[in-house]
Amino acid sequence: MAKLETSDDFRVKSEEVYLPFSEELARELLKAYDSPLYIYQADILHQTIQRITQAFAYPHTQFRFASVTNGNISLLQIFRNSGWGLHANTPGDIYLGLQAGFAPEQIVYSGSNLNRAEMEQVLNWGVKTLNLDSVSQLQLCCEVYRSLSHQVSSPRLGLRLNLPEITGDSRIGVRPEEFKNAIAVTHEAKLPLSGLHFYRGTGTNATEAFTEVIDTVLSTAQQLPDWQYLDFGGGFGYPYHHGKAAFEWEVFAAELSDRISRLERDIELVIEPGRAAIAGCATLLAQVVSVKWQAEKQIVGVDTTVANLSVPSVHGGYREMVTWNGIDKSKKHTTDICGNTTYSRDYLGKNYQLPALEIGDIIAILDVGAYGYAMSSHFLHRPKPAEVLLENGTHRLIRQREDYSVLLANQVFNY
Repeated sequence: MAKLETSDDFRVKSEEVYLPFSEELARELLKAYDSPLYIYQADILHQTIQRITQAFAYPHTQFRFASVTNGNISLLQIFRNSGWGLHANTPGDIYLGLQAGFAPEQIVYSGSNLNRAEMEQVLNWGVKTLNLDSVSQLQLCCEVYRSLSHQVSSPRLGLRLNLPEITGDSRIGVRPEEFKNAIAVTHEAKLPLSGLHFYRGTGTNATEAFTEVIDTVLSTAQQLPDWQYLDFGGGFGYPYHHGKAAFEWEVFAAELSDRISRLERDIELVIEPGRAAIAGCATLLAQVVSVKWQAEKQIVGVDTTVANLSVPSVHGGYREMVTWNGIDKSKKHTTDICGNTTYSRDYLGKNYQLPALEIGDIIAILDVGAYGYAMSSHFLHRPKPAEVLLENGTHRLIRQREDYSVLLANQVFNY
């Protein structure tokens, strides 16, 4: 752990985008940990957690971080220490959560298509709340529970909700017309069907997309005779284009708190932000390794790859990119930032306005906390970067940089 010479909340405005910290700190970090490098700022993460938490006036609200977006243990522990639980989409999410110190009852599983061995593992881990994706998964869970009933405590079961008029043609969830069969399955297993999980969609910044469906979701949930909790997603967006539409937590929280408070029973409310909670606290630093010009366009090659950002077709390809450097900072050029592979689509960004750059200059790719490292891959056989946390005036390594030996892991040599 190293002491910072500058504050970890240092920010410099570069036109309409803030640089995440000083150039001096950026170079210090790259000297200590090499490039490319994921940098997480704990102060920004704490501020976001606090804003979301304080937005909700409803007294029976619980928060669960959707760790599918980022599974670093040190970051998960920040959520745990802030009083949040964990939202798991897979057994791997649960495993990481347990390693981060979450108690099983602090973890909510909402996933799809577990096989029998995986369902047994989830129940043996002691996870109490499971929101299941189909009646057949509910049936499997009940069968496994009956076979393990002498070993595990009773789970609290819910359904992932599929409302075609709201979510469109989605594979996720159970439609209301299937509720009768689902209730019969749990009744036979002597388990109540007590929860409903609603997922609005991926990365939605339009607040009204959530507020306008509150009444529909609440009325649908009341079709469950043993209804006790509502897990209202999931899917909250983040404004990767700075200055454009952003999800309004205070508006959403006020409307949802008001509506659920009017119910005749006390319902436990679960909110599970992922991307919205963690995207903005992270920066990917990369260094310029090549510069060439195609007419008036600057083509900048950097020492990272699109494989270290989220999959563009799934989670969008745009990230704000800024630099402290430039030959003449007052003169901007249309610039493409390209990765260090021969993949023809290895563009980290196209048509940015940046000054003329030189080899050794630093590019800061902003807002990579969600689906950055989590979706990084070894595509074209590049090892993954390290991760570093800035916290309390210090920086420390929270994930080691891979080397080429990772490419041989688990391979079997038959020669």
